[in-house]
Amino acid sequence: MGADASAAQAILEELVAFDTTSHKTNLPLIAYVREYLSKHDVDVELIHDASGQKANLFATIGPAGISGVGLSGHTDVVPVEGQIWATDPFRLTERDGRLYGRGACDMKGFLACSLAAVPMFQARKLSSPIHILFSYDEEVGCTGVRPMIAELGERLTAPRIIIVGEPTSMRVVDAHKGACRFETLVTGREAHSSMSHIGVNAIQYAGELIAQLRQIEADLPRDERAERFTPPLSTVHVGTIEGGTAMNIVPKRCKFDWEVRPVPGATSMDVLHRFNSYVEEDVLPRMHAVDGNADVVTQVSNDIPAFDAGPESKAVSLAHALAGQNQTFAVSYMTEAAWFQDAGHSTVVCGPGDIAQAHTPDEFVEIAQLEKCMGFMQQLAAWATT
Repeated sequence: MGADASAAQAILEELVAFDTTSHKTNLPLIAYVREYLSKHDVDVELIHDASGQKANLFATIGPAGISGVGLSGHTDVVPVEGQIWATDPFRLTERDGRLYGRGACDMKGFLACSLAAVPMFQARKLSSPIHILFSYDEEVGCTGVRPMIAELGERLTAPRIIIVGEPTSMRVVDAHKGACRFETLVTGREAHSSMSHIGVNAIQYAGELIAQLRQIEADLPRDERAERFTPPLSTVHVGTIEGGTAMNIVPKRCKFDWEVRPVPGATSMDVLHRFNSYVEEDVLPRMHAVDGNADVVTQVSNDIPAFDAGPESKAVSLAHALAGQNQTFAVSYMTEAAWFQDAGHSTVVCGPGDIAQAHTPDEFVEIAQLEKCMGFMQQLAAWATT
């Protein structure tokens, strides 16, 4: 039995129909996958979150209790609210060789290919098992996969190689930047806007702090340049801001969220140290001159390490062989690969679709990409049989 891209497309249609936006449950999708695998005599283990409304899925095709190759992907997708789609985002639509739908690219296309390959894996006498690892809450900071990783080598068989199928256009990716996210809360003092001199304007001070973050980014060491990345330096980004009550009230509160994406070898804590020094030495003294209770508090909300597979990576060597390539690439977006590597698993990133389509309205994956991925799966089946 060979690779079948039409089977992957049919499964992708089912997967896209599940609205697994990160703030919603993924259990209906997990139930579908579990039933599909059960029909192919594959046992499934679930690892639920504390609420019981989300779950990771782990399964093994081939000999049990042996470390094999893990096919890893996340089930959640980003929201569609505020985006203008030409088609229903939760109904797969084919047009001009492209399959449109939320998650078609990021990354239900890889999930569909992994599932479509199961009959092919089952038809062979595998000497090395294929493990399936589907996670939740990747889109909100790669948080959901961590309980499953904690079970690897304990309740679950630990794969010796992990292939994370994020959209890379089926190129072999051996490195990506990290992402450390911060939440800064500025607390000032309310006053009537006509008496602003007796207030401490939290929004204005937040603006100064945001401007300082831009300056810190501009001053990041040039010796940390990593030309494989675009852009080739660590970056600092402010994503959300909220504050204020009314136009005629000096705002007491302003909160903004920001992140640092360091290249491998750099650390986001250097940025935090410079930011905190500016707060202590420049901002707080001016705020306290008006109100001693004014404050600026910054907390780390999530810290995802950079990923660098290294020159001796078994996962990269295998991916090169399966994809018929000898070149590796680096990307600036983060993946769950960092957590698998951090736990000691040889990991690589390779999957169908172009990351430029991820998170966009009219997100799509090309049928040709699914075909390439199924060819990759066919080579994996042959390798696992030897």
